[in-house]
Amino acid sequence: MDIAAADQGIGQDAGLPQIPHLYAGSWGTQGLAEAAPEQFNAVLASGRKHYGAVAMGVGNAVSRRWLARNQNPYLHEIDALAMTAGVSGVHLLNMSYEWTCTSSAAPDPEGRGMRLLRTLDWPLDGLGRHVIVAHVDAPAGTYENITWPGFAGVATAMAPGRFAAAINQPPMRKWTSSCWLDWGINRIRLWRRRALPPVHLLRQVFDSCRTFDEAKTTLSEMPISMPAFFTLVGTEPGEGCVIERMEGEVVVRDSPATCANHWVSMSEPGRIRGVDSEGRYAAMDANRDQAGLKATFDWVSAPILNPTTRLAVIANPATGRLNVQGWENEAPATAVFEGAG
Repeated sequence: MDIAAADQGIGQDAGLPQIPHLYAGSWGTQGLAEAAPEQFNAVLASGRKHYGAVAMGVGNAVSRRWLARNQNPYLHEIDALAMTAGVSGVHLLNMSYEWTCTSSAAPDPEGRGMRLLRTLDWPLDGLGRHVIVAHVDAPAGTYENITWPGFAGVATAMAPGRFAAAINQPPMRKWTSSCWLDWGINRIRLWRRRALPPVHLLRQVFDSCRTFDEAKTTLSEMPISMPAFFTLVGTEPGEGCVIERMEGEVVVRDSPATCANHWVSMSEPGRIRGVDSEGRYAAMDANRDQAGLKATFDWVSAPILNPTTRLAVIANPATGRLNVQGWENEAPATAVFEGAG
């Protein structure tokens, strides 16, 4: 796959590195890793540091076995990435679902269309410095994937003229008084599932859905292997929602709607993830209509901003506006990426 670097976003922060904007053709997951080896290797190194060599090796083997048993449609890409890396860990990192997030879907206060606001928190150091924007050609149309080289799924993306969407993680199901025992039970339950991981479902949505309604239906009805929250906005007034998903149950909250990492419409015992989920939710909900005016990230402040914040995004698929900034140590780690729509 021929990968060419596209024009960089215009940075507003002097001295901070630009976020690469890479042309990925009709996806080109391995090509992105080859085009941005520094970012690819840095994310792998961060994963090895976070999980440890033993856990990385064991988790990687289990992850690949699960993907192979389920005939995952992206296993061949992940296998190719592992060959490129030459070290263990690519399969595990592609199955990692340990991030927390704050997001909202609401009308754009500066004009037409709907707007997605989104932060992503993940304890892996360096993700904020090494984020890229990948321009993807897909059967349903092009889209901009805010991602990292070596990641085969989609966690945050915008398709100009179609929709923008992001994934948040629900609480970990609580079965016992032990967090570690609950983690093990949930992993056993996941092992028995054969549906797609949420990040692979979201990639399929961007690849194949041409409208907001198609995306909403697919994210609400397609089987998934674990619970997930999806925040989705379209191009027309009222096209926005938060979708709370269990494996077999769904509740849709229409725009304006906010999402963090706790259930709002469902009642499910769980262990809340991340830093102050309810506080982040309240801050986003209260400031949503005033946040991000003139492409600023002034809304990325405590408690939305915390030590694990790695990414902030503003996306309006009606106008093609996309603003992205990487974060590390509670401070900007990249210049603001502008445009790409």
